Amino acid sequence: MHIVLAILLLLVALLAVVSVIRQLKYKNFFALAFSAITAIAFGFFSIATIITEIAKMS
Repeated sequence: MHIVLAILLLLVALLAVVSVIRQLKYKNFFALAFSAITAIAFGFFSIATIITEIAKMS
């Protein structure tokens, strides 16, 4: 069940990466900072959850 959570977190992280690229284009540095923090945080937790679930399987 946690793998579903990991996939959702990964989708949010990918969406945040898209936002980072858009904010670079608009030169909106405040939104860029929040998008980058979101991408890093959600990306970390999604990868950590996926690794944990794979480790439990074996």
